[in-house]
Amino acid sequence: MKGRKYIAAALVCGTLMTGFTGVASAFDLGSVLKGGVISAVVNASAGAINNAINAVTAKYGVSSTDATKVVPIITVGDGGRAGAAQVSGPKEKVDQCKAALLIEQTILGSAKAKVLIPIDSLSVSNINRVQGVGVCASIDVSI
Repeated sequence: MKGRKYIAAALVCGTLMTGFTGVASAFDLGSVLKGGVISAVVNASAGAINNAINAVTAKYGVSSTDATKVVPIITVGDGGRAGAAQVSGPKEKVDQCKAALLIEQTILGSAKAKVLIPIDSLSVSNINRVQGVGVCASIDVSI
């Protein structure tokens, strides 16, 4: 049962990453599958990715004393990307994070804004920001 939830979440995430907004939009199954696979890989290797990011920050003497965790990125807006984000904060708050929402938007004519928000769900119908947690690193892959 738990596996079905991850598959459904991966498909939903992949659909979001393709910019699918309705019947009039082009539906690219390849991008959906890539997004789902990347999300599954992030979930499966989150500990290793988290340790690697922590090693990089330690190397440069800027380690966090807060808890850290790696979660998949869900992208909405102008982008078509997938990846992982490291979140940081109090352990009980970090444990609530299930993903990072990446909103990409062109502003002021030509500037590209990327907003990363730690969220408590992979469900696109019930997204809530986790207060007190920040995104401190991101890894992305073009799809």
